[in-house]
Amino acid sequence: VQLVESGGGLVQPGGSLTLSCAASGFGFRYYGMRWLRQTPGKELEWISAISAVNEPSYADSVKGRFTISRDNDKKMLYLQMNNLKPEDTAVYVCAKNFAGKIADNERGQGTQVTVSS
Repeated sequence: VQLVESGGGLVQPGGSLTLSCAASGFGFRYYGMRWLRQTPGKELEWISAISAVNEPSYADSVKGRFTISRDNDKKMLYLQMNNLKPEDTAVYVCAKNFAGKIADNERGQGTQVTVSS
């Protein structure tokens, strides 16, 4: 399993970013996928997941602002983030599976998102 995130950066409050996660080494289309985020000193926070049949789920903190999607042919997972807030600042990580414990080899290294004026 290999998962590589990209698309992070510095954005002003109210701005938008789209994160991407390139997957390889497993049957991507058959698995749910998820996005989580982590800030220093805190545990991973689940923010969104999408099932193998494209059913999305969101944490209350991002519902209405973030949109998860996937392209099975390209083996890509996306997170469209709108109306970003300073509290969205974190390292964003994609992981295999819709839910459950995350194995070390089933998550990417993450991409930094910083929301600041």
